[in-house]
Amino acid sequence: MERFNIASQNICVFSVDTAVIGTGCAGFNAADTLYDLGKRDIAVITEGINMGTSRNTGSDKQTYYKLALASDCRDSIYDLAKDLFDGGGVNGDTALAEAAGSVRAFMKLVNLGVPFPTNKYGEYVGYQTDHDSKQRATSCGPLTSKIMTEKLEQSVKSKGIKIYDRMQVVNYIVEDNAIKGIIAIDKDRISETDMGLAVFIVNHVIAATGGPAGVYYNTVYPSSQTGSSGILLEAGAKAVNLNEWQYGIASTKFRWNVSGTYQQVLPRYVSIDKYGNERELLLDYFDSPQQALDMVFLKGYQWPFDVRKIEGSSIIDIIIHHEIYSKGNRVLMDFRKDPTGLENGFDGLSEAAMQYLKNSHALVPTPIKRLEIMNKKAIELYASHGIDLYNEMLEVSVCAQHNNGGVAVDLNWESSIKGLYVVGEAAGTFGVYRPGGSALNSTQVGSMRAAQHIAGLPEKRLLSPDEFIAQFKTVIEAFASRLEQLVNKGRECDIAGKRTSLQKKMSEIAAHVRDLDKVKEYVPELEKELSGFYERISVRSYRQIPQALRLRDIMITQMAILSAVKTCAEVMGSRGSAIVLSEKGKPVHNKIPYIRYDTRENDFKDSLITTDFYENKAVSSVEKVRPLPRTRDWFENVWKEYSG
Repeated sequence: MERFNIASQNICVFSVDTAVIGTGCAGFNAADTLYDLGKRDIAVITEGINMGTSRNTGSDKQTYYKLALASDCRDSIYDLAKDLFDGGGVNGDTALAEAAGSVRAFMKLVNLGVPFPTNKYGEYVGYQTDHDSKQRATSCGPLTSKIMTEKLEQSVKSKGIKIYDRMQVVNYIVEDNAIKGIIAIDKDRISETDMGLAVFIVNHVIAATGGPAGVYYNTVYPSSQTGSSGILLEAGAKAVNLNEWQYGIASTKFRWNVSGTYQQVLPRYVSIDKYGNERELLLDYFDSPQQALDMVFLKGYQWPFDVRKIEGSSIIDIIIHHEIYSKGNRVLMDFRKDPTGLENGFDGLSEAAMQYLKNSHALVPTPIKRLEIMNKKAIELYASHGIDLYNEMLEVSVCAQHNNGGVAVDLNWESSIKGLYVVGEAAGTFGVYRPGGSALNSTQVGSMRAAQHIAGLPEKRLLSPDEFIAQFKTVIEAFASRLEQLVNKGRECDIAGKRTSLQKKMSEIAAHVRDLDKVKEYVPELEKELSGFYERISVRSYRQIPQALRLRDIMITQMAILSAVKTCAEVMGSRGSAIVLSEKGKPVHNKIPYIRYDTRENDFKDSLITTDFYENKAVSSVEKVRPLPRTRDWFENVWKEYSG
């Protein structure tokens, strides 16, 4: 490390060939794989080693999706790739790469000690998840990604890989469309008189910063996950499918997905109005209690909101939205009492629901007892966060859970900026639909491929600190001056309040229910806010700069998402995870006639939405996907090419 005085700031300068940003299961795997491939000049940079989605989120039994590895399920790499590709809006080459790397990535986790279950013969018996044609899914409980992260962290630390903790990356230095450096804020050094600026000289960067968690107010992302997609877009990285999300029912007091067995045990849904009056919610919207029960059961399999299932299980999401946003009510799940329809037992259930509960030995009274039999860890999880499902109801909403889009990457997970790789949820490798749990496979395969590509490149000399500062001093000075502009204006903005306001607006107009007219009205307002950011936003000291820059990152990301949402809505109508409101459209339900949506039949399976951000504006367009390769390679030729 060396120190330089630039723009009256004491700036620490570090040099590292490859910097990995993020300490989730994608970031740790990238660093670990680089080391295994012989790279030593590597470092991990993180805002907080214990932050992020990987370590702090899950579901009833968090799914890891992989190639089927049990004898009763015939599968192939191409079959898996085709299921990923058939989700729509997916590039075929990355789908095939994710399928091809599946077993290698999965078995690495097994060898590191992640306790994926096997039968007595050693087969990794699977189950079927949403958008899955086989039984590829596995799980080691509600905290699968947390366990993955911890095991990968142990491996990274055992190898002595340098970790720079409490460093918030705030800017990428790019020249001639190639990554040259990173500017970060050292939160341990920031003070009333020092911005805590640090610069990393790099040849390669692997950004594993997670999804854009700060975009929405109604979100199941953990509060520790912030994301930093905005600075990637601002640096010039092209984005893809930012309009494609997963939304689903989640608890709000403690952010957690209530999917899978939480629904399959058939809880009672309750609505409470502002006067405290309770009613069993779903009875008002279905023709019979049995129909309501069937839809709740299906919600377990079909947890993400899906426009194709509005006449099925996804109507529950619309009902919850209607109760909260139109009626001003609270919605809760009650596991203490059986819902109406089970007074005389289970005979009225659909065959699928009946068989599932029977096979699970869960044909017993009350949802909580069924959950205790089927997935006791799901109860213990809430208990560990102060929520007793035996004695209290669980407040829920429809929340953003995962962005299927992100930064556009190629076959090696390299972005449109040379040397800048993006992996995990920050990368846009999924389209309209994806099998549940495939995101965890993507974290491992994408980070592995990025590391492999970097390790195979010729060695490249890093600029010395003196050379780097001489070349980029003006860039660093300009950035430091913008930050200085935020401070000492004799006033202080309510950064937290501003952020909440922006998030609520996005949840209102551009989540699973999208109002195109309101989006068009809001975009110019957001453009104005963003273009005057450094003049409008004020903080009282350097210590508040990280929060201000987080706000700016959210605004940039919102701008890009809204551009993609607008383009998709205009060209394709309702699609995937969201309905587009239309006065001339079809009512979502006969009891909710005022919510009408665009039901245009479209065939855009081979299309995706790309977005570029520049000069505080985002521009989106429709492009064709890269096709799914059908390989028929001759071994001797592959061997010769691989051997060099």
